[in-house]
Amino acid sequence: MSDPKDSTDELAGTEQPFVQHLMELRDRLLYGMAGLGICMALLAIWPGPSGLIDLIAVPIRAHMPPDAKLIAVGVFSPFFVPIKVLAMAALLLSLPWWMYQIWAFVAPGLYSHEKRFAVPLIVLGSLLAYVGIAFVQFFVLDKMFGFIQQFTPASVAATPDIASYVEAILSLYLAFGLAFQVPIVVVLLVKMNMVSVKQLKEFRGYFIVVAFIIAAVVTPPDVISQLALAGPMCLLYEVGIWGAQWFIKSTAAPEQTAEDAAK
Repeated sequence: MSDPKDSTDELAGTEQPFVQHLMELRDRLLYGMAGLGICMALLAIWPGPSGLIDLIAVPIRAHMPPDAKLIAVGVFSPFFVPIKVLAMAALLLSLPWWMYQIWAFVAPGLYSHEKRFAVPLIVLGSLLAYVGIAFVQFFVLDKMFGFIQQFTPASVAATPDIASYVEAILSLYLAFGLAFQVPIVVVLLVKMNMVSVKQLKEFRGYFIVVAFIIAAVVTPPDVISQLALAGPMCLLYEVGIWGAQWFIKSTAAPEQTAEDAAK
């Protein structure tokens, strides 16, 4: 016969005072900031702020005259814009480290089967964010600027301001990085019993409309970037439905799995 103690809550005795939770959160934030600082220092050494600016400027310079360059209208733009890009690049580089800090903070309050569920989602969420940003850099921006340049009159010199350009592409990076988290959101909604897989399938047609509305709001007013955002969101929604079904089966609690097998 099994020992009655084996059936006790595996989290019993793990409760911590509220102040201790705050101290743990403080430590995790400090660790995250330290990782961010290290990434900023490494990127400052190579490729450097100027190298990062040159990299993100590749898509628009490909559609400008050969000798044309981006301009800096603001007095302090040549200094602050590269620093801003450096900070954002360091944040992206340190994203897995930040995700680990979040995981380390919440892990003590999770059951063993929930930990098996959380780790793949953290890794997948980081990868999807990188894929979304790479999709913007290597596909969306090139097509978008090519489309926009077709409407530039011959008498107009298209020389964008570096500050407005960086602000525009960073907003696209953020929009696509978040939009590519659709599978994670879908899986979490199902895992938390907020919706069922059947309801998600029934909502499919409405989600397509929602995706195009979101794309119209967060992207520039050109059809290329809107389609480039709405299309992957719809595809990732389907991936999320499939992933939810798989995760529910593979991360179910042991007692729940036994009950399902008995049925």
